[in-house]
Amino acid sequence: MTPAPQGTPPRAPVGSPRSQGVPSVTITHEAAWAPEPEAAPAAITPADVSDAARLVSFGLQAKLLPARDAEYAELVRRYREDPPFSRLADAVATGMGLVVLEVSPRAGMAVAAAEDSVFAVRMGDYSRRAASESTDRFLHGLAHLAVAALAFPRPEDLADDGYLGRVTVNGVDAFVRQACRRLEERAEADGTVTDPASDAPGLEAAWRVWARRSATGATKDARRLAGSTTGIVSKAVLFLVDSGFLQKTSDDAGGTYRTTARYQLQVRDLAGSAAMAELTELGVVPVTDGTATLLPADHADELVADAGLPFHSL
Repeated sequence: MTPAPQGTPPRAPVGSPRSQGVPSVTITHEAAWAPEPEAAPAAITPADVSDAARLVSFGLQAKLLPARDAEYAELVRRYREDPPFSRLADAVATGMGLVVLEVSPRAGMAVAAAEDSVFAVRMGDYSRRAASESTDRFLHGLAHLAVAALAFPRPEDLADDGYLGRVTVNGVDAFVRQACRRLEERAEADGTVTDPASDAPGLEAAWRVWARRSATGATKDARRLAGSTTGIVSKAVLFLVDSGFLQKTSDDAGGTYRTTARYQLQVRDLAGSAAMAELTELGVVPVTDGTATLLPADHADELVADAGLPFHSL
């Protein structure tokens, strides 16, 4: 062994005490500071897929609510608390051509059909079943638009999950007729009292038809005529009842109905449409200044009593 240079202390062997008597220190690495391995995501099982599809099937039953079915309520709870399950249920809905609007105890799984979905109910199909003439088909669409505008006249009504809107058949008809009067006044002011051009807005093309149509009419046995304007509104609200969007509360004023959470979610999507904007901009139901009143007509005749103003509780 080569001797250490003069004046240099000898090196201690590794792991042995130094010559000065200082004990050696052994350093051990604790495992506590090391990052824990991430848990592998749980594998999706056939039972999970079945549960997700079951939840979507509940959502397609428009009148069913979680409060009325324990299994439905449990699946809604799981959707809200289990992110992997909610993503799976969303994927199942998307594959069926459905858009998930909300999943909550109040609305259940509220879904809307995409345009290319087999579950889509197109207004053209609905109106062709409800009416034989093309003009009547357009009036059916106008009735649906008027129900939505009258049920939720303000943006805050759509934003408030606790809000309930109310409409009546007679009230919707009165609302549309008042809109017709506004359109007539606007046409006279513009000097366009003749039939509108083919590229005129939809409401401008429809107001004359609605205004000329009998509000009620009657058959020999006193039944309301299907082609009358209140008959058209009645078909519209009954369709909405069957779809889980309205609930009938009485027979007053031709039929009184209140809105559901599902309808509120649907109208939120409709609120940005051009047709909705065109109707509300007439000023019959102001939607931008925070008021919830149905403006009085400029003529001496008044709206029918109980025209269906919005409210919060029955």
